Amino acid sequence: MTIQFDKYQGAGNDFILLDNRAGTVPSLSQTQIEQLCDRHKGIGADGLIIIHTDEASDFSMQYFNANGNESTLCGNGGRCAVAFAHHKKIITQQTSFRAIDGIHTAHYFDASKVELKMAAVSDISQEGEAFVLDTGSPHYIKTVPAVDQISVAKEGAAIRYAERFQPGGLNVNFIEQLSPTHYKIRTYERGVEGETLACGTGTVAAAIAMHYSGASENANVLIFDAPGGRLTVSFQVAEGTYHTIYLTGPAEFVFSGSIEV
Repeated sequence: MTIQFDKYQGAGNDFILLDNRAGTVPSLSQTQIEQLCDRHKGIGADGLIIIHTDEASDFSMQYFNANGNESTLCGNGGRCAVAFAHHKKIITQQTSFRAIDGIHTAHYFDASKVELKMAAVSDISQEGEAFVLDTGSPHYIKTVPAVDQISVAKEGAAIRYAERFQPGGLNVNFIEQLSPTHYKIRTYERGVEGETLACGTGTVAAAIAMHYSGASENANVLIFDAPGGRLTVSFQVAEGTYHTIYLTGPAEFVFSGSIEV
């Protein structure tokens, strides 16, 4: 069978997008999705997103990791879904859409700036000098002196597969602080089972962890430079709950095409 696709990327985090509003996208197996995301034998992507109609919002996004398994929220994937929806004239600038963790609102300014509102976060745990929290996906946040010297594949996998985090595992983020409001970040993503060029939910988790730890000196707008680009996180906090959280960054069209599956 032949499927039509578009490819988008947000700060280097790249996704295959399929438009199923007309119900024309065939049911894809875990193996087929994995093959589509394969960078050598397929289109190549960190994940695959299927866009559906939704009665309560403009559209819904169904997200699959590169290993073919349906997964939790993907922040950059959500922003790319918004850019896709704008390109397809499903939305104008403002939108609400459904993800696996509920309804999100977002604003499309242009390809260099797509803003996604995230769910509130109140449960933050500390493990030594690291932090564990869920921002739609579970994340482990660790501050390091020089993030470029970290073997993300090796050290990230060791934490991701640690027995205490099983059976689901989590994503692992390494943070280098440049100033109270500016950080470098690298991420090991479960489902990709390796480093990605950026991670939206991981960047949000890192921003909250840096504020919670006091490293940000109470600043509530933080900048993160990932290998694939820059993301900004803003938030409010009241009585231990982080709310009005926005993830902002680029979400750009890469190419479209068709492929035999």
